[in-house]
Amino acid sequence: MAREAAGSGVPRSERVAVLGAGTMGHGIAQVAAMAGYGVTLHDTSPDALARGLERTADNLATGVALGKVTAEARAAALDRVEGASSLKEAVAGAAIVIEAVPESLALKHRVFRDVERAAPTNALLATNTSGLSITEIAVALGRPGRFLGLHFFNPAHLMALVEVVRGRDTEEATVDRALAFVRQLGKEPIVVNDSPGFASSRLGLLLGLEAMRMVEEGVAEPEAIDRAMELGYRHPMGPLRLSDLVGLDVRLGIAEYLQAKLGERFRPPEILRRMVAEGRLGKKTGSGFYRW
Repeated sequence: MAREAAGSGVPRSERVAVLGAGTMGHGIAQVAAMAGYGVTLHDTSPDALARGLERTADNLATGVALGKVTAEARAAALDRVEGASSLKEAVAGAAIVIEAVPESLALKHRVFRDVERAAPTNALLATNTSGLSITEIAVALGRPGRFLGLHFFNPAHLMALVEVVRGRDTEEATVDRALAFVRQLGKEPIVVNDSPGFASSRLGLLLGLEAMRMVEEGVAEPEAIDRAMELGYRHPMGPLRLSDLVGLDVRLGIAEYLQAKLGERFRPPEILRRMVAEGRLGKKTGSGFYRW
């Protein structure tokens, strides 16, 4: 049976801190701002922070051009987003902190140690990891009960699903609060227990890896494989184009992690390793299974 959120989530008068201004971070910041929250976006790289804020503005401008967002709503959302180069500054006074840094367990541990020292004691702490163990990330925290996963999907401003991932020590009140918050963002949450790859990454990655093997074996061109899934199974996007959007380096990292945790069915194909070694990472480098 689906859970109903018992709490009030995070009031819109409170601030949301997003750590990491990359593909997912700036998108999450945009979603929160559009939902009426004040947002602080943080990145250790000034250039990355500037790009993240610029991409948020560009996404909203596209929404206006397409008639999906009013000019007034765009201006109001942009007024709610500010950048911060200091993590301490970003999380001070935040009601919820969402981490969206690269998929490194050691990096996430460092980030959350700093977050716990600087954020309010009642702040909800969340990671946007797409596959790392919530329980393993929570090792860095003195109070893991207020920590969980909020796995948004790319692009965050368009995709409806958010996986709410409960770690071993996550308190039920934390889950309830997170569910209410996700619904306040206009998203659809599902609750998943902590397991390698959760639900979506585990299933989606298997499909993506097999599609890569099909290209490697000469079964069909990437466009044909993607169209097979789009037309034959009603997927909105084929697995290879999706892999390009996610980033082939990200896909490789998750595959290696799941191989270690779940076995050989997640072994990365050689074509993926080769493309990453060549710097062909997908959309962010202009070349992957497609030219961008």
